[in-house]
Amino acid sequence: MYEPFGTRLRARLDKYGPLCVGIDPSPELLEAWGLDDSPAGLERFSRTVVDAVGDVAAVVKPQSAFFERWGSRGIAVLEEIIADLRDAGTLVLLDAKRGDIDITMAAYAEAYLDHGSPLAVDAVTLSPYLGFGSLEGAITSAIANDAGVFVLARTSNPEAAALQSPVAGQIFDGVAAANAGRAPLGPVGVVVGATLPSLDHPLDHLNGPILAPGLGAQGASPADLARLFGRARHAVVPSVSRAVLADPEKIRDLTLRYRDDCAHHLSL
Repeated sequence: MYEPFGTRLRARLDKYGPLCVGIDPSPELLEAWGLDDSPAGLERFSRTVVDAVGDVAAVVKPQSAFFERWGSRGIAVLEEIIADLRDAGTLVLLDAKRGDIDITMAAYAEAYLDHGSPLAVDAVTLSPYLGFGSLEGAITSAIANDAGVFVLARTSNPEAAALQSPVAGQIFDGVAAANAGRAPLGPVGVVVGATLPSLDHPLDHLNGPILAPGLGAQGASPADLARLFGRARHAVVPSVSRAVLADPEKIRDLTLRYRDDCAHHLSL
């Protein structure tokens, strides 16, 4: 039904530039927009973001938690937003950070990656901290459905370093093995924060995409990308949320500015 995820992602990055825009309808942002903290406010917020960026960003990333907090009503909004984005051809990365063992991981994969699911997306974020091998079922499902996964490796939150630094190399090696022989990008990506001062491991062997959150509100700038990712920068998908979402009237202009700045620095 689809081309492989890595092929579709590469085409979107080449056409629209390297940027992922988050849909993060937090209570604080809903209030800042003058919206009710309710499923109706959630839908208004989300549709405004979709209309503003769906045709200019390579990837759009809804944060599942802000929809889940409203139970079935929030999930219904999420289903509609996913469907609208995918119908428009926009790649949807669901930020769900799921991680579990065998049969439970298979159920998560069915929910997010199976074409028949109402929550089916192009890719989902996963947590590897039950062991990288615990993700095997989700990776297999992603490949079977021409979808992708992004595995947390070195995230942008400062408290993560003590846990992640000792095992990041194992995660990178596991991702590289899963992507071996696939072109132009494999279906297994990693999440590496753009706010990191440096990387202890080279990433040019991954053969997969690198989601780099942290632009704007967390302190990273487009200029940090080439410095941090070096020879792997062609596979970087910088992610921005709060920095473009603060004012509903400016979302599109700010998205274009970040997109073009990221493209410039990653091409140097």
